[in-house]
Amino acid sequence: MFLLSQMMIAFGILLQVYNLYRAIRLLSYHKLLTQGNNVKARLLDYVVLCLIILFVVVYVIIFTLQIQSIWIGLILFSGAIFVTVVLAWIYRLVDSEKENCLALSKSLISVIEARDPNLNGHSIHVQELAMLMHSYLPPAMKKQLSRDSLSYAALFHDVGKLGIPESILNKPGKLTDEEWVTMRRHPDIALKILAPVNFFAGMLDWIQYHHERIDGNGYHKMKGDEIPLGARLIAVADTYSAITMTRSYKSSRSYEEAIEIIKGAADSQLDGELVSIFCSIPKEEVTACMTAATKRDF
Repeated sequence: MFLLSQMMIAFGILLQVYNLYRAIRLLSYHKLLTQGNNVKARLLDYVVLCLIILFVVVYVIIFTLQIQSIWIGLILFSGAIFVTVVLAWIYRLVDSEKENCLALSKSLISVIEARDPNLNGHSIHVQELAMLMHSYLPPAMKKQLSRDSLSYAALFHDVGKLGIPESILNKPGKLTDEEWVTMRRHPDIALKILAPVNFFAGMLDWIQYHHERIDGNGYHKMKGDEIPLGARLIAVADTYSAITMTRSYKSSRSYEEAIEIIKGAADSQLDGELVSIFCSIPKEEVTACMTAATKRDF
């Protein structure tokens, strides 16, 4: 009986450690979803996490004390199973939520690209490039940028073009000064579109300021480190994509040409450190982003 009790408690410990791992992952996703705006929800997350940690500690203590009771073993084993089932149910809800976000993403990006043929996969290309850059960032930078947040921000960086007249978006030639004033409003329009959705709260400034320049001559006249890191990274990806993709008013450039142009824009238009990181990525990985973008089902 003692051996059976210890085995059940030991299995319960393993389950609770697994539950702790899943709870931490769930907390990370919920942090992205709420972005700190829902204090009660975040507090509840941490309470659940602390309870699971407490469960693990209690299980270990009881196992170490070697209490010879089959009932205690059964209760602790059942408790671990219950927590596992509850977390599994929560994960199903989270997966459903992710699917809904993805469906919304597909719909919005499809609408944007249908209105502006010049994009032609541009948003997805920028997302692919941003994700590639993120994988090459030094640890200090990675800590500042949630990979999931960056992915959505890069994908939606041009969502504000929904508010730009099609006559401007589809104009084959150069825009007039007045038309450029209208076009430059698209980052602010993006803010108005996405601000009501709590999910985007922590990444709005990355989208709004992705056209800022390091020298301060961008849309909102921000410069240097005043520009959020996420916006600076998206700017590099956006610039490379714009150079290498065919538009109605220009032909595409090669990888080599794009790299030279981007290097020339370092520390004036683009962040010099991020340009160095981007240019250090193997050519085949960068060019593969275009292939991945054209194959994505959006």
